[in-house]
Amino acid sequence: MKKHSARVAPLSSYSTQVLTCPNSEGEDGSESHAETPGSDTSQESQFYQSCTNTALKVVGGLLMVLCVSSSWVGTTQVVKLTFQSFSCPFFISWFSSNWNILFFPIYYSGHVVTTREKQTPIQKFRECSKLFGEDGMTLKLFVKRTAPFSILWTLTNYLYLLSLKKLTATDVSVLYCCHKAFVFLLSWIVLKDRFMGVRIVAAIMAITGIVMMAYGDGFHGDSFVGVALAVGSASTSALYKVLFKMFLGSASLGEVAHFLSTMGFFNLIFISCVPLILYFTRVEYLGSFSSLPWGYLCGLAGLWLVFNILVHVGVVLTYPILISIGTLLSVPGNAAVDVLKHEVIFSVVRLAATCIICLGFLLLLLPEEWDSVTLRFLATIADKKTEEHGEELTDSSVHTRTRSRANGAVTIPMA
Repeated sequence: MKKHSARVAPLSSYSTQVLTCPNSEGEDGSESHAETPGSDTSQESQFYQSCTNTALKVVGGLLMVLCVSSSWVGTTQVVKLTFQSFSCPFFISWFSSNWNILFFPIYYSGHVVTTREKQTPIQKFRECSKLFGEDGMTLKLFVKRTAPFSILWTLTNYLYLLSLKKLTATDVSVLYCCHKAFVFLLSWIVLKDRFMGVRIVAAIMAITGIVMMAYGDGFHGDSFVGVALAVGSASTSALYKVLFKMFLGSASLGEVAHFLSTMGFFNLIFISCVPLILYFTRVEYLGSFSSLPWGYLCGLAGLWLVFNILVHVGVVLTYPILISIGTLLSVPGNAAVDVLKHEVIFSVVRLAATCIICLGFLLLLLPEEWDSVTLRFLATIADKKTEEHGEELTDSSVHTRTRSRANGAVTIPMA
């Protein structure tokens, strides 16, 4: 009995392991099944919301295109009307540039209406002044940053107005569209942007159109001078945009509004001496204060301000390509006004130059990845045609089999 007796260890020495049943499968499964409809619903809602936002952005962009083109056409035509009774282009440019001071007040009004954030105008102005540096805007930075842009802005407007005294509104608006080609060339040289062959072709087309426009009247007279002035305006505009992209490329809308208002103050303080010099030297004699056409001047300055606001705000709210299309549409708008109201007759050479410049402008709007996107699109179309052709072959083979069976033909399988 002693030999066969077994020693039994106490129960406490056994480590009892608790086995958990895989009930989590059912629970997790139920949870996943419960979460799946909600996730699908959220994905669908996000999809519909993104589609709605895209549709609203496109519709807003189309309205922005119409507003940009109409404001630019109105600005150009009002300038032509103003020159009939008041021929002082630099004073008009200076007076219109002073209205840039209203940029920041208009931006702040829209900011207060659209957001719940409550900031005083001084607080918002100081926040946006960080564009000049961490310490804000000082007198030295004010002159250093604002002076080059303000001078280029004034030169662009002044040369544009001078060209309108020599050429029709259609010709000037077409030549001004060449600034897009100059922007590409300067960005390629200065900013080291990506080289694109199609944009080089567009730049060559723009230069060809300029030469043809100058050749329209035989390289002499007011036509040649007007073409040179319009090209100079486009060149200074391109230089302004490249420098703006270089120094203020990542600026927000508030900072841009702050900067443009600062340019308006610089124009009012420092460039006011130029109209006085032109007045006393009798280069631009203004006459009495009451004899000035204030209606035309205020209308012109207001339209110019609306155009600049739409350009800068539209780039943020909608697609930038639509703003460029709006500028291009000013060409047919001015042509319609010139033909219907001023009874202008365009020569064949000028029409050909206009078409070449507009085509080059459209080529400049192509995105950087346009070639790969086009190849993918063509490959997709080729695949669809191949599938359709295969389906037609299968349908035709089925049709011939049914006809052979109907005629009593019997096919004997080969062993």
